[in-house]
Formats: sequence, structure tokens, C-alpha cells
Amino acid sequence: MHEALHYERRGETALCRLCPKNCLIAEGRTGFCRVRQYTDGRLYTLNYAQATAQALDPIEKKPLYHFYPGSYILSIGTWGCNFACQFCQNWHIAHDNPPAVRLEPQAAANLAGELVDRGNIGIAYTYSEPSVWYEYIFDTVRTVKAAGLKNVLVTNGFINEQPLNELLPYIDAMNIDVKAFNDDFYQKVCAGRLEHVKHTVELAARACHVEITTLVVPGLNDHEHEIAGLAGWLAGINPDIPLHFSRYFPNYKMDAPPTPLSTLSQAYETARKHLNYVYIGNTGGDRVNTYCPECGYKVIDRLGGYSRLTDEKNCSRCGNSIYIIGEVNF
Repeated sequence: MHEALHYERRGETALCRLCPKNCLIAEGRTGFCRVRQYTDGRLYTLNYAQATAQALDPIEKKPLYHFYPGSYILSIGTWGCNFACQFCQNWHIAHDNPPAVRLEPQAAANLAGELVDRGNIGIAYTYSEPSVWYEYIFDTVRTVKAAGLKNVLVTNGFINEQPLNELLPYIDAMNIDVKAFNDDFYQKVCAGRLEHVKHTVELAARACHVEITTLVVPGLNDHEHEIAGLAGWLAGINPDIPLHFSRYFPNYKMDAPPTPLSTLSQAYETARKHLNYVYIGNTGGDRVNTYCPECGYKVIDRLGGYSRLTDEKNCSRCGNSIYIIGEVNF
């Protein structure tokens, strides 16, 4: 076990300050996330350096479409989560007890470096919720950064401000799930709160590249006014923030039918009134491509694997600057 950060002793208990749940943990017990245990007067993290999944993925799979597009990234994850989403796509590692291998921070950075020749740009902390892997990630990101590689978080954004601010200087990009734009959904379906996720998005957008993902669940978070509210709020931060809509499929504790394609199409059209870059994922359609927000020209074709951007990352038809961080590898 590895001693946790961001907690304080409260008599015979520990008050965990990592996420907004602020769990009060008794001797021998764990908090909501299952990975932080109070033992003999100290709070320990149980999943330090325990990797339950790792793969070299396309950066677009995170999804990140405007951060080194066409590149690859070493993706690693652990077990545990501070949410309880009824539709969880990775419940077998987030809420179960999957097998794990030991992967120390230096070993992870070394592995990332060995994969550079295969197009790897760094490490993405993903699969389950990375914030509950905080101590391990805090050690690893500094090692990765020192090696000249990139750090990416794929997160639900449910983290307190102080630990987030300590981590952000080492983070190059984040994909943050905004699971709905109504707090009732967050409380009943995810066991979270929207306001804390919004605060994370606002802080992160000032510090690194940010993209947003919303899994559209029929009848629960797909109302047009809610999609417009989400897109309008993001546009108020930066209209260039990419927004990804993903199609829900039955999983874990939710058995509602998959999201109709027409619902996703309506969400896309609504969000495009506010944001320059909107995408629809896991449907097989062509709305994974990037279009110039000025003239509508297709500047990155992810299905065909090519780009029509200039070397300066401008639209080759009208010359409009396209928001892209890093090299384009299509």
C-alpha cells in the first residue's frame, strides 16, 4: 500500500479530500471509490502502480480529435471509480476486481518511450477513473514530462480543486465527460454532482487542451434545451472546445435501447449553433471528420485517413485557421 495524498485525520477517521464526496473513512474501511483505505492512522491508496489495462491506441479513441491528430498514445488504467454510472462501459474494471500487473511510474515512462517509433506521443490515463489513481498519476506524469512526452487524462472531472491544480501543470490534454447538463441526472444516474464537473472543465480549459464527451442516453439527457445549454456554456469558455456525442448502448445496470441515430443527429445540429467543432462517435458515420467552421470544407477525413490542411493548419480552401494542438499525422 502507498500512503494517499489529500486527506486529514479526524479523530478515529480520515477525511479524504481528493474528490467532492469528501468521504469520512473509519478504521479498516475504504471510501466510495474502493481504493483508499484508512489503516492505523493513515489513509492508503490500494491501487498504486496496479495497471488493469494497457494498449497503444489512436489518440482519436480517447477521444481527442484536435490534439496531435493521427498519432498514437499508450493508454493505461487501474480499478476503482468515484462515480456509479448505471450505464458504465468499463464496469468490469471500474467496479469489479480485475487482475492487475505492477507498473511503476518509471517503468510506464520507459514503456512510453520505447513506443515512440510506433507513433506514440505519451501516456493517457484512462479506462477507469484516473482521479482515484491520483498518487500514481502524480508520480508518473512528472517522469513522463521529463522525458519530453505528453500526459493525457480521460476523466469524469469529479475532483477537488487543490489536487487538480497540483496535477494540471503536468497535463497536456484532457477529455472530460460531461455526462449530462442537469444535476438530477448526475445525482440519480451517476452518484455525482454537475457543478463540480463544470468547475473542473473551467479550470482545465485555462491550463491545457480540453475536449468534452457526452454519452447521449435516450430520454435522460437528450433534450434539445439541455444540449443547447451544454453547448452554450462551453462556447462561453471557448467556442473551439470540441464536443463529442457518443451513442449509448445497454451496459452494466441499464438496459434501455440504444440511442437512435436521429437523436444524435439532432444533438449535433443543436450544438453546432454554438460550437465550431462537434462530433458523433461510435456510430460508423462521417461526423468524425473535421470541417472548417468558416466554409464547411472537410479539412480532416478520419475515415479516409488524410488531411486538407496547410502546413500552418489552415483550411486549404478559405485559409481559415483550424484549432489543432500539435502535429497532424494524417
